[in-house]
Amino acid sequence: MLLLGAMLILAFPAANLEFLAWFGLVPALVLIVRSPTAREGGMRAWWLGAGYLIAALYWMAPEIGPALLLVGAVIGVLWVPFGVAAWKLLRPPVTWPRALAALVVVPSCWLLTEWLRSWQALGGPWAVFGVSQWQHPAVLALAAVGGVWLITFALVLANVAIVLVVGALPRVFGKPARPGIAVLGAAVAVATIGAGPLAFALTPASPAVRQVTVAMVQPGIVGNAVKRVDASERLTAQLSRSGELSSVKPDLIVWGESSTAVDLTLPQNRGQLRKLEALAREDGADLLVSQDATVPGKGHEKWSVLVSPNGIKGIYVKTRLVPFGEYIPFRQQLGWLTKISRAAASNMIPGTGAHLLQATDREDRPLPIGVLVCFESAFPDMSRVDTDKGAQLIIYQSATSTFQGTWGPDQHASLSAVRAAETGRPAVQAALTGVTAAFDARGRLLAWMGQSSHGVVSIRLGLPAASAKTFYDRAGDYVPWSALAVVILAALVMFANSRGFPGRSAGVKGEHEAQYVAGQSVPQ
Repeated sequence: MLLLGAMLILAFPAANLEFLAWFGLVPALVLIVRSPTAREGGMRAWWLGAGYLIAALYWMAPEIGPALLLVGAVIGVLWVPFGVAAWKLLRPPVTWPRALAALVVVPSCWLLTEWLRSWQALGGPWAVFGVSQWQHPAVLALAAVGGVWLITFALVLANVAIVLVVGALPRVFGKPARPGIAVLGAAVAVATIGAGPLAFALTPASPAVRQVTVAMVQPGIVGNAVKRVDASERLTAQLSRSGELSSVKPDLIVWGESSTAVDLTLPQNRGQLRKLEALAREDGADLLVSQDATVPGKGHEKWSVLVSPNGIKGIYVKTRLVPFGEYIPFRQQLGWLTKISRAAASNMIPGTGAHLLQATDREDRPLPIGVLVCFESAFPDMSRVDTDKGAQLIIYQSATSTFQGTWGPDQHASLSAVRAAETGRPAVQAALTGVTAAFDARGRLLAWMGQSSHGVVSIRLGLPAASAKTFYDRAGDYVPWSALAVVILAALVMFANSRGFPGRSAGVKGEHEAQYVAGQSVPQ
């Protein structure tokens, strides 16, 4: 089961075998269904989830050491209801009521698992199953309707439908063929696969009301903080000097996360701020940088700082921090990890939440932008908050140099495609060492600068009106809330059946097992 869970990660970058997500759960579901008991089915699902998470986060092993196994073992338990539901509803012989229930309950259990582990205290929503479809705008159209959660539900539903087909074939589980169940499963699988393209056709993107050019600076691998700033400054200066970048006239210039290591608000760092103001003046565009510094009286924080020719226009403080990388959950109990790994030596101070920064384009028109930092691209609610506040563009600043050469940076960049589709806003990510990427309002890839490259990526983006909203923007997380209601209802029905409440069928069950009440005689 560990191996089957790990295999699912091949659907994500960098392997990008995204088609695997549509049927990759089938072998695991078959093994769960063939468990001797519901308890065993739940345990197999636990191992499945642990393998999935450990493989998804393998690139963090040098940073957090054995904590990676701990994360897999602890969070993997959330998949137990998925296994129990699959065993109870999909084991043969599958009746029509159980088949119909399985198509709703089993995907809801998986979705609820992902929603629960998306809570910041449990690590955050990395490798949500639906993100695997980031390269397909026709599938991402489901995100505009129900967020990444709807894509996840569709993927798991397709897998469950295939299991129904397989289980209905003659002698697969040693049972007679069930052609009606097979037809049901096939029809649901086809409908699920077609749901994304249908949503793409029926939900056109909001029309663009303006065009802006965004330049993203990727200095590459530069270990020294001072040299890193110098490299970013040299690349940015090329936008206003003769050369191959001289024709680019950006409305906004974006640097990556931790692009400067000094607090730009302090008097002793006024010289650095003046250089940034001069760059903004020469290039004719506001400059969004990121400082990674210890703020006097506060502690270690990460800021996104919007710099204009006249000074600092706005600041956003990173709110959702990376577990173990920027803080250690339950540090009193898990602080020992710092002795055997590169886990955070001290906890960073989080900000107070998402809010807009007000940039200005080359024609002095307001350009409201939602700015988030690195790991925050994993959280659908943060980009939705920025959209609700009127952001016309979502910007992520990232630094993943610690994980160069792994699948981590590619996985991270793919998240922006889903956030763009969810909000109906173009999304860009500027990274120090890659991946720097840009996506349009439907999640279509517009630009990609890979790991270890350096340079400037410029992209022309069409922006919707600030008031434009996708259905997901307006309705919010109704899909996971509905999944929660389904799981609770299913649990109540299962509990009622196990207790023999009124309405439960008595006597001989479908498996031909006679039930008797202790202390009473058996009718002759």
